[in-house]
Amino acid sequence: MSENHAANPVPTPVPTPVPTPAPNPTAPEPRAERAVPAPRDRAEPMFPGGPLADPAGSHHERRIRSFRPRRGRVTPGQGEALRRLWGQWGLDIDGLSRIDLGELFGDPDLPVVLEIGFGMGEATAQMAAADPDTGILAADVHTPGQGNLLALAERNNLSNIRVANGDAIILLREMLEPASLAGLRVYFPDPWPKKRHHKRRLIQPEFIALAATRLRPGALLHCATDWEPYAEQMLEVLTADPHFENTQPDGGYSPRPDFRPLTKFEGQGLEKGHVVHDLIFRRRDT
Repeated sequence: MSENHAANPVPTPVPTPVPTPAPNPTAPEPRAERAVPAPRDRAEPMFPGGPLADPAGSHHERRIRSFRPRRGRVTPGQGEALRRLWGQWGLDIDGLSRIDLGELFGDPDLPVVLEIGFGMGEATAQMAAADPDTGILAADVHTPGQGNLLALAERNNLSNIRVANGDAIILLREMLEPASLAGLRVYFPDPWPKKRHHKRRLIQPEFIALAATRLRPGALLHCATDWEPYAEQMLEVLTADPHFENTQPDGGYSPRPDFRPLTKFEGQGLEKGHVVHDLIFRRRDT
């Protein structure tokens, strides 16, 4: 049986060919697979040699902050300025060492004013151009604004600007020497309008007390806001601090001084009926 079976094998069935469909000239071209970039570490610098994403992250402290980090969309020009100029005119607020302002600006006799929150930097650049004998240390966490201010400084040959990236509280408390500042400017800080967020406002008694230790006698502390309730809080807090005196004899708000430019944002607010309040207080001698 085995020999007969071997001699007469069962025929193997032949598969029926499957017809190939005719090409459809109206069918869309198949989409190429798009490469998905690997996720970037949030602590990794967005621009090599530029500002760090979280410069003081190594000793992060638990406290209420008055700002929200804003990376934002950076234009090619801003990114190029960050790459090329950060090493020359920028610094990260890491809280690890004291800053010699004379060395930072290349002039030990140059009076330096700290500006906290400068937006896109147009007003800062205007003030630096109008007063080249004063250095401006401009601190913010807005990456596009940092790049824009650096670009403005280079374009207008403003060597009296330095850009600081990070938390201004850490800058004041840990990196600036006592009585090292000739002035402090806080223009249009976040008003945090909701009552439950008022504790996030920058102008609080603790902040003013800290600022007093870093301002030399006679230095001006200048705030501006278009949010009426915040202006009232600023006036109350500044008036209560014994280290400062109001430059206005009546103890109220100041007219906008000529050295503070009218910004585009401020102009839009005025057109809508907003009222802008300036507060200028002087650091007492004692």
